[in-house]
Amino acid sequence: MSDSFKAAGYGQGDIGWGSNPAIIAVDFQMAFCDPKYVFGGGAHALRAVNNAARLFPVARAAGIPVIHTAVAWATDTEFARWKVPALRDIHPGSYEASIHPDLWDDSDTYILKRFPSAFFGTDMSSILTTNRIDTVLVTGVTTSGCVRATIVDSFSHGFRTLAVDDACGDQDSEPHDANMRDVGRRYADVIQTDDAIAHIKKLG
Repeated sequence: MSDSFKAAGYGQGDIGWGSNPAIIAVDFQMAFCDPKYVFGGGAHALRAVNNAARLFPVARAAGIPVIHTAVAWATDTEFARWKVPALRDIHPGSYEASIHPDLWDDSDTYILKRFPSAFFGTDMSSILTTNRIDTVLVTGVTTSGCVRATIVDSFSHGFRTLAVDDACGDQDSEPHDANMRDVGRRYADVIQTDDAIAHIKKLG
């Protein structure tokens, strides 16, 4: 954190873990993970896939829910005003909207969304509240878009929010690093996959 942010009092203290966590896996769908797509296959995003593939089985073994989101649109009206035209090629039920097979388990939950945040216009908050979740670990792609929006909304809904740095990915490292620094100043604890695995094993 730069001296100007420190001087202004940003980033004070830790949010910490509660007693009942869940993992939100933001948009680990094939449109963003398969190299044959314009958005997919970048080294930074694949790093996130590889780390999430280590984290999710540990979470499931401890009884921690893994909740996936994916973006897709059936009509132009639903697509609204996105400034990324290629996204419009992602349709509900398509391969592009399916979750990366290394990250999906039939015990997981799948939520379809049309906007950046995993919370906006979805049942996410209700699902978490019904299951008495107090801590949200955010993973996924892309950091500067839907991941950041989900972190902010998780904070806004009152959940302890932990951003799993190396299980999140972007088109390249620069926007990822900038956004992780910023959410770490304001809304979330920024942790690594190994930290999350170690803590979950203690909970288990």
